Amino acid sequence: QVHVVESGGGLVQAGDSLRLSCAASGSTFSSIAMGWFRQAPGKERDFIATISASGDRALYADSVKGRFTISRDNAKNTVYLQMNSLKLEDTAVYYCAASRISWPTPWKENYAYWGQGTQVTVSS
Repeated sequence: QVHVVESGGGLVQAGDSLRLSCAASGSTFSSIAMGWFRQAPGKERDFIATISASGDRALYADSVKGRFTISRDNAKNTVYLQMNSLKLEDTAVYYCAASRISWPTPWKENYAYWGQGTQVTVSS
């Protein structure tokens, strides 16, 4: 069982930066990949970024590639999402998720545990 809690969301202006954190419980954290997803009102929950258990590999959605960076600190059981050059279309609830496998994966069905989400709102 892994429990994840996101933090760091808020209201920012377009072009600003924000860093989300995801604290995870459980002794298996360092052996599982972690991911970030987001869901805008009326839309599906979409993949954003994922990182391998060891932190040496990451995958990104095209929409955030070059602007967002996922990282993790296994000693702190925490994964981060650094978001730069934020755009209006980045407004969404951002979810952290713990997967069932060690390699990075963009598929929601590979994620067993989800946080409650943190709101990110980008204004003009």
